[in-house]
Amino acid sequence: MSTPPTELFKTTLTRHEEISPGVFVVGFIRKHDFIPGQAIKLGIDEINPPRIYSICSGNQDDELCVLFNIKEDGFLTPKLARMCAGDTVYVSPPYGTFFGTEHPAWWIATGTGIAPFRSMLASGMGQNKKLVHGVRHLNQFYFGNEFTDGLGENYFRCCSAKPMEGVLHGRVTPFLESRTDFSRDWKYYICGQASMAVEVRDLLISKGIPFANIITEIYF
Repeated sequence: MSTPPTELFKTTLTRHEEISPGVFVVGFIRKHDFIPGQAIKLGIDEINPPRIYSICSGNQDDELCVLFNIKEDGFLTPKLARMCAGDTVYVSPPYGTFFGTEHPAWWIATGTGIAPFRSMLASGMGQNKKLVHGVRHLNQFYFGNEFTDGLGENYFRCCSAKPMEGVLHGRVTPFLESRTDFSRDWKYYICGQASMAVEVRDLLISKGIPFANIITEIYF
C-alpha cells in the first residue's frame, strides 16, 4: 500500500446502516476521485488515531462508503457503530495500490474483505471476473444480491459453519484447491486477514500462478 496521507478533513456522515448484526456501512459525500480497491483513513476526532478501511462504493457514486464490523475490544468501531447520519467524522483522501482493472481476474475475499470488490463491481469492473467469498455464517455474505446479479455463476460462496443450497460448505482454501481452471494470465486479488492471504497466495503459487499476478490487501 502506498504511503497513507497524514492530514484528515472533517465531514458529515450521510449514511449509517447496520446491514447485518454488528456490521455497518457508513458514508459521506464523496469529495475525491479514487480507483476502486483503494482505502481511506477514518476517525471520530482529531486526537485518537484513525483506522484504515477499504472503500466499498462505486467510483461514480455521490457517497463514499466503507464497511466495518464491531471489534468489541477495539477503540473506534464500537463508537462508530453508535453514531448516526449527521455526526462528524474525520477522513483522509483515498489512497493505496490495490487497484481494480478491466483485466480478467479472480477476486478472493473473507469476511469484510469483500469491501473493495464491491467497489470494483459497482464501478463497472465485473466483466471477466470470478469472486470467491468465504464467511463463517450465512448472514455474512455482504452485498450478496449485488454480486449474484452482477456475476451470476461466477460468484462462489463458501460458508464454514452451516451448509445451504447454493452455498459451498467449508473454507475458501479447499474450494480453491479443487479448482483446475486457473489461468496464468489472469490476475488474482486477495483481501482478508493475513493468515488467509498467505495461505491462498501459497496455494496459487503451487498451482503455477506467477507471483507478479497475485495482488494482496491485508485486513487486521
